[in-house]
Amino acid sequence: MSSKAKILLIYTGGTIGMMKDFETGALKAFNFSKLLQRIPELRQLDCEIETVSFENPIDSSNINPEMWDKMATIIEEHYSVYDGFVVLHGSDTMSYSASALSFMLENLAKPVIFTGSQLPIGDLRTDAKENLITAIQIASLQEKNKPVIQEVCLYFEYKLYRGNRTTKINAEHFNAFASPNFPALAESGVHLKVEQNLFFQKKSRKKLVVHKNLDTNVFVLKLFPGINEAALQSIIQIPNLKGIVVETYGAGNAPTDEWFIRALEMAVANGLQVVNVTQCSGGSVNMGQYETSTALKKLGLISGKDITTEAAITKLMYMLSQNVAASSFKTIFETSLRGELT
Repeated sequence: MSSKAKILLIYTGGTIGMMKDFETGALKAFNFSKLLQRIPELRQLDCEIETVSFENPIDSSNINPEMWDKMATIIEEHYSVYDGFVVLHGSDTMSYSASALSFMLENLAKPVIFTGSQLPIGDLRTDAKENLITAIQIASLQEKNKPVIQEVCLYFEYKLYRGNRTTKINAEHFNAFASPNFPALAESGVHLKVEQNLFFQKKSRKKLVVHKNLDTNVFVLKLFPGINEAALQSIIQIPNLKGIVVETYGAGNAPTDEWFIRALEMAVANGLQVVNVTQCSGGSVNMGQYETSTALKKLGLISGKDITTEAAITKLMYMLSQNVAASSFKTIFETSLRGELT
């Protein structure tokens, strides 16, 4: 019996899996089953690696909840066979996918590590090799034959983050991601420094439950000086809309104009779940701290606290798909389900 950790590599698409066609100069996906030939260093890892690829790898800008279902299904079908999963994904929507999967995979007891790259794997100066090798190494970490990490994470440019705490901050630098309100779980240098006290602590040993078919009747509304009543009314009256994430200013502040407050009051009265998150990259919503957020608190808006917009919108989709009772929706949303808020 092999005691080596078994890792399944799931290729969904993205820059990491591209090779340059030397004749045309265009980027095209390469055959992931030949991965070991491309990166012989993987043989030095103390784990068994197998690969599965989306039939039609996609640019992450085309990611949608059906693709999340597909990823979750692959993990579900192979869950008993593998000790960890590494999802190769385009960086543009990686934080959305990592957040979504964190809610979809309830009682997760194995690592699901998202990674990708800013340059293709065949590029001379690529960041793909380091990201991929270390993500696999992290996914294979074990203690007493059990995975060290039991949550959805994102590894990029020497740092491992909780997936639902991340946001993409740069389109050009190798350090493309940040976790503004939660420290890195691990850092790769000469040694791999792991902060085990920060890992998500599961409260039960229940079996994995996979939730699919997220509810997409949601909207993200970013406030800006000059937002007008007609625009806000048209959004609130979108047919079948069930929830809105409102990106407010600072600590959860918004205009105090009567028409603005009245529109949100109508939205809440009509049963819309309205979540208040901050536009700031770091910090938390604290309704009632300023006069400009007191009205929102009185209306009963849900406080997103220090959640990212990516986690807020995917949590909203997840909770709406669970038919959570209206009376307890606010309380549950304001509770950390997968370590997504403090």
